[in-house]
Amino acid sequence: MLIAGFPAGAWGTNCYLVAPAAGEECVIIDPGHQAAQGVEETLKKHRLKPVAVVLTHGHIDHVASVVPVCGAHDVPAWIHPSDRYMMSDPEKALGRSIGMPLMGELTVGEPDDVRELTDGAELKLAGLEFSVAHAPGHTKGSVTFRMPETTEIPSVFFSGDLLFAGSIGRTDLPGGDMDEMLASLARVCLPLDNSTVVLSGHGPQTTIGQERATNPYLRDVAAGLGSTDAPRRGM
Repeated sequence: MLIAGFPAGAWGTNCYLVAPAAGEECVIIDPGHQAAQGVEETLKKHRLKPVAVVLTHGHIDHVASVVPVCGAHDVPAWIHPSDRYMMSDPEKALGRSIGMPLMGELTVGEPDDVRELTDGAELKLAGLEFSVAHAPGHTKGSVTFRMPETTEIPSVFFSGDLLFAGSIGRTDLPGGDMDEMLASLARVCLPLDNSTVVLSGHGPQTTIGQERATNPYLRDVAAGLGSTDAPRRGM
């Protein structure tokens, strides 16, 4: 399997392209702010053909390049219905203005083909399987995507802004909720095998085992405790 990722734009949001191998169809995850050029370069480098864009949530740092990417390749975008409005109204999702200079660089709106994700859905795209888990807390429509373990690689977990290396996503923006975040960590993350590779929306990759041992939020959830005062990340 091929997973090519790069941090994009002002917020350093990780965009991933996933394919069975070079030269095949692929899925694009979270093409955010200023990600379009990086997407095109990665497609060319690995000779990939996109068939879909899938979104972990609707914040502008994860969806800003959805319209140009989907339009250039005539592919659909998948998003949870609770976050769909954010594609057309990013400032409402943040509860504040993100700044006119930055707004001038964005193509706000929906691509021509938008499809909605549901909890427990099994997406079969580009010869790959993605298990969808609704994981509210950072936003009401946050989801994660998990790919099954194979004989060649461990399970891969695209966590969006639910879980980071050493931290979790912030919950102080509209739609954020710490109680929902902790419940999502317990329901979605704790059952995963320690070998599961975590590819998050920001920062380096990690594993569930590493986070179970060192992440203060995941440790507290596993112990049945409440929230911690440790720093949180994400936009």
